[in-house]
Amino acid sequence: MRTLLIATLLASLTACSYLTPYKLDVPQGNAITADQVAKLKLGMTRAQVRFALGTPLLVDAFHPNRWDYLYYDSKGGKVEQNKRYHVLFDGDRVIGMGGDTLPARASVADKAPKDPRATAAPEAAAPVAK
Repeated sequence: MRTLLIATLLASLTACSYLTPYKLDVPQGNAITADQVAKLKLGMTRAQVRFALGTPLLVDAFHPNRWDYLYYDSKGGKVEQNKRYHVLFDGDRVIGMGGDTLPARASVADKAPKDPRATAAPEAAAPVAK
C-alpha cells in the first residue's frame, strides 16, 4: 500500500512539472497611432499635444523638454511590440517629434456593414404611397 502511495505521489509531481502557467496578453503604455501623429504640428502647445496623444508615460526630470510615449505589447510572456515616440519642446512649443507608431485605426464607419440599398439608384427605390 505504501509503495502505491509513493508511486502515485511521484507520478502526480512529474505531471505537474509539464504544466506551465497561463501568461496574459498585456498591452502597456501609450498606443500612439499614425492618425494621432498626423494631428501633431510644429508650434503646438503642451496642452494641445496632451489632447492629441494623451498624457506621456515618461517625463524625465533631467530632460523636462522631452516627452516619451512608450508602448509594449506582450503575448504569452514575450514582447511582441515595443514602440517609442517622443515629442521635443522649447518652452511650451513643439520643436520636434519622432519615433515608432502603430498603424492607423480603422474608423467605425469603415467597419460598419454596407447597406446595398444606400447605393441604389433613386428610381429603384420603393414607390411612396399617397
